[in-house]
Amino acid sequence: MNAASNFWELILGTVIALLPLINPLAAAPTFLAITEGDTAARRNQQLRMACIYMVVILVSFLIGGTFIMSFFGISIPGLRIAGGLLVAGIGSGMLMAAPRDPVQSNKETEAARAKRDIAFSPLAMPMLSGPGAIAVTLGFTSLATDWTDYVAIIIGILIVAAIIYSTLRISGKIVRVIGATGMNALTKVMGFLILCIGIQFVVNGVLGIATDPALIRAIRAAAIGH
Repeated sequence: MNAASNFWELILGTVIALLPLINPLAAAPTFLAITEGDTAARRNQQLRMACIYMVVILVSFLIGGTFIMSFFGISIPGLRIAGGLLVAGIGSGMLMAAPRDPVQSNKETEAARAKRDIAFSPLAMPMLSGPGAIAVTLGFTSLATDWTDYVAIIIGILIVAAIIYSTLRISGKIVRVIGATGMNALTKVMGFLILCIGIQFVVNGVLGIATDPALIRAIRAAAIGH
């Protein structure tokens, strides 16, 4: 595989992995609720800052991923399996989720609206860059072999941020067009895609362990010994 092809595949892979997980269409009703009463300029300013915070959070985990793994002694297959389980759990929850309790939902919305600045919390964290998005970003650390790979992944994150910003800016129109039933169906479709991504992460991690040269040598040594 040539460098240019790998560069574009990393960009596309980042967008495909992160976009269904963050799911700006499903986040649209919550965004409208917690910004209710704000002017259009204020709402767009909060959204713009939230997207910037999201990029900073994910890029920080991407760049610091190698250090984090080394510090805690985490192997790449282990990271993939752990991240895959987390992402698969999120996808499964979206796929099987029952309708939310309106009382609890209203309490969460009121708590969010009570904050002076909602750009970082709850918009950037955890809505746009929650544990699942961070786990996926850390997983991409294992795919980066040189600085061009990191650039490709960062470009992918920026594209996702631009899509989120564009989508949530017109969130009012989207909610009116899709409706509650459409939002529910869309959430389940996204949940299935996220579940598939999580399982693929686990499969890659297991294959990484199974094809580890050290493990293969140990199995051969044990077989010869017997």
